[in-house]
Parts: sequence; C-alpha cells; structure tokens
Amino acid sequence: MKRIKVNSVLLLSLLLVAFLTVSVSATEYLSIATGGMAGTYYPVGGAISSIINANVKGVSSTVESTGATVANCNLIKSNSAELAITAANVTYNAFEGIGSFEGDPVKNMAGITCLYPEAVQFVTLEKSGIKSVSDLKGKKVAVGAPGSGTEVMAREILNIYNMSYDDITEDFLSFGEAATGLKDNTISAGLIWAGVPTAAIVDISSQKQIRIIAIDREKLDALKAKMPYCADHLIKDGTYPGFEEDVMTVAIPAMLVCSTDLSEDLVYNITKVIFEHTEDLIAAHVRGKDITIETALNGMSIPLHPGAEKYYKEVGLIK
Repeated sequence: MKRIKVNSVLLLSLLLVAFLTVSVSATEYLSIATGGMAGTYYPVGGAISSIINANVKGVSSTVESTGATVANCNLIKSNSAELAITAANVTYNAFEGIGSFEGDPVKNMAGITCLYPEAVQFVTLEKSGIKSVSDLKGKKVAVGAPGSGTEVMAREILNIYNMSYDDITEDFLSFGEAATGLKDNTISAGLIWAGVPTAAIVDISSQKQIRIIAIDREKLDALKAKMPYCADHLIKDGTYPGFEEDVMTVAIPAMLVCSTDLSEDLVYNITKVIFEHTEDLIAAHVRGKDITIETALNGMSIPLHPGAEKYYKEVGLIK
C-alpha cells in the first residue's frame, strides 16, 4: 500500500507538471518593434501592446525601443520581432529589395494597417538664422540614427535640394540626442521625422524658441512625384510651445506590419481589437485620432496579411 501511495503522488506530480507546461506553452509571445522613446512609434506601439494584452486571449506582447523603420524591417526578416511600426516608403523599399535594401528584400513581412501621417520636421533654433533647407549648407545637422528611416529621408530631402552629406556635417543622432544637441548648441538643426507633436520637439521648444523649416512648394511636388506615398502636411501655429506660424512640409504614413509567420486568426484578432479600442490609442498619443478604419489602407505599401484582409472584408472596407 505504501508503494502505491508513492506512485500516486508521483503520478499527480507528473500530471501537474504536464498541465503547467501546456498552460505556459499556450501563451504566444509577441515583440513589437517601435522606435526611440522620444518619438511617436514608442508610445503608439505601447498602446497597441496594451490593447493586445487586454483583449487577445493567450497572447503576451512587449514593446521594444529600436532604431525605427530600417531596423524594424530587418528585425521582422530575422524573426527577432513579430510586429513593427514602420514608414510606408521604406517598408516598400524593404519588401521590393530596393534602395537601402537593394538585393536583400524582406519578403516575410505583411501589412496590418496604416496608422498616422509622419511629418518631416527640420528643426532649428529661431536665433540660428536658418530659414530654408538650402541654408543648411556648411552646418552641422542631425540626420537621424544610423541607417534609420529618418536618415533615408534626410538623404532624399537633401537630394531634392541638389545637396548631399558633402554639403553639411552630418551627425547620426536619435531624436532625443538631436533635442539635446539643439539645446546645447552642438548642432545647428535636426531632422525629426515622426507624428506631430513629437516629444523631442516639445522638449526643445519648452526651453528654446524653435523654427521648423518649411519645404518649398516646388520641392514638395518633386518629392511627391518621386515617392507616391508622400502628401502635403501643414504643421499648424501652436503645435509646439512658442511655435507661432503655419509651416508646410511633407508626410508619409506610418504602418503596423507583421511577420507572415503569424496565423490568420491571430492577425485577424489583433486587427479587430485595435479598431475596437481606438480610444486607448487616442489616450496614448494625440496621433491616435488619425488611426481610423476609414484610413486603414490609405498608403498601404505592401500586401496585407490574410488575417488583416479577412477583417477588412468583414467590415466592408475591401471586397
């Protein structure tokens, strides 16, 4: 009898271990690649992560601060992230294997939704005297983190003005580092490409009088001809502390993308809960108000994941 009792205890222990193992393995872990903490990707990604964790059963997601679009596309490719926030134009380049992804396409990436417009914001101090992109010649300019989508955009803007890094002293800084550089007068200007308002620019303008450099009409039209996902974007008077003028620039949508390895059901559920809880996105960042079902496919630059496509067909956005 004593031997049977021991075996019974052992059997119960094994069953308990098996149950716990099954319970743990039933949880699917997702990493959401975003951007720097002083930008817009990070808070929006954090809100998306919270929505997923609260509303999709069996899923635990975490938000990761990264070098943004270029890094995020590569994280998807290497299976180091399951979801990511990216810029539409760089995402297109990555999928097609062109531009900085020449000959190295990211084909295991699919679209979930477009999010909000990201505005090109060349920021300088009012006292700098810099009033045009052309005035950046000979100046020290923060062009974004190395290899980031912001840095890709810096090259594009300079090229439209018949300039290159040969004409400036480029400094590869994150948004937060660019803000510090402007406040400390170690750089003359910085390109911050993000949703408006951007935390890094709020930080600068709370201490210094800033100017956001407008992009000339002719150059805007040239950019839009070259990059079909571009659109005019007006940064309005009062957007930042002490900012007292309307400035015309260009914007490209940010997107939520994912690995094609994710199941149709999972991506369907993620897409569904995002649009059922947009109030949480608005609470996280003012750009959350731009994330709507009506604009979900405006600027989508890569094929949709079947799960997202299923949801959009269900709500009548696509046939």
